[in-house]
Amino acid sequence: MTLKEGVALYDLDIYTLGKMADSIRKELHGKKTYYNVNRHINPTNICKDICKFCAYSANRKNPNPYTMSHEEILEIVKDIAQRGIREVHIVSAHNDRVGLDWYFDIFRKIKREFPEIHIKALTAAEINFISEEYGLSVDEVLDLMVESGVDSMPGGGAEIFDEKVRDYICKGKVSSQGWLDIHEKWHERGRKSNATMLFGHIESRKHRIDHMIRLRELQNRTGGFNAFIPLVYQTENNYLKVQKRITGQEILKTMAISRIMLPNIPNIKSYWVTSTINLALVSQEFGANDLDGTIERESINSAAGANSRNGMELENFRNLIKNSGFEPVERDSLYNEI
Repeated sequence: MTLKEGVALYDLDIYTLGKMADSIRKELHGKKTYYNVNRHINPTNICKDICKFCAYSANRKNPNPYTMSHEEILEIVKDIAQRGIREVHIVSAHNDRVGLDWYFDIFRKIKREFPEIHIKALTAAEINFISEEYGLSVDEVLDLMVESGVDSMPGGGAEIFDEKVRDYICKGKVSSQGWLDIHEKWHERGRKSNATMLFGHIESRKHRIDHMIRLRELQNRTGGFNAFIPLVYQTENNYLKVQKRITGQEILKTMAISRIMLPNIPNIKSYWVTSTINLALVSQEFGANDLDGTIERESINSAAGANSRNGMELENFRNLIKNSGFEPVERDSLYNEI
């Protein structure tokens, strides 16, 4: 679909959109809703960049700077490994005080001690920061990731690709084209990643559709995206000062349109951390076939008001999916069913 056609989808009533998206979802996944049992680790909140929408960075409204040691991170990984958790999701701020080894040695240590753990780590924004901070090419950073044991890339840092909006909300961060180029290079190495979009702030519907189309075009070339994740902007403790929260209906419309606009990305994830678990459950009927996972602990979105700091208990998570009429299916990090 074209940009104009994509924007026009928003004019349809929510039930028509839901029906369209649900038919695509059923064709691809039936009643299956994927989840994984994972642990998020956010090792530092000290950040060189200053993004207006961020409540996590210690450089703005967060008065409690921290940086975890490798020993602290390994203790967490040891704990989750003993409990059978097989994915660790490691995303940080852009800390210019710790050195290159702090970033990469922890991956080597995790792989050496826990080779069965899937490491999902380093957003394109972090990769761009490391490249600029330490005088490495993007290719060199990506090769370091592969060498040190990173298995897949998360989709963070995409925000909104429109350059004017991006310049206002996260000036100095990786550019939109830079984000796309980094993921393309990662895919060329035979590796998978996710893609995100932050919406519900100052962007327009046109900006969202443009964002989806750029992802669709890259996916046509590489086939490297596992999932698209529309992230709902969190309004608290940041400098963007968006007064009016996005409505649930607008979130569900955007979820449905994502499924319609991105037929070549197999999974649409409703990330319950930003959308709330209730809306994530409803979104299963609006094209979403993945609700992420148990998470256990999450610091970035919860700093901006999301109710996700302590994750979700597994049996409760599965029961919520069942009670909403869908079949919970555990997956690994690359969407192989367990």
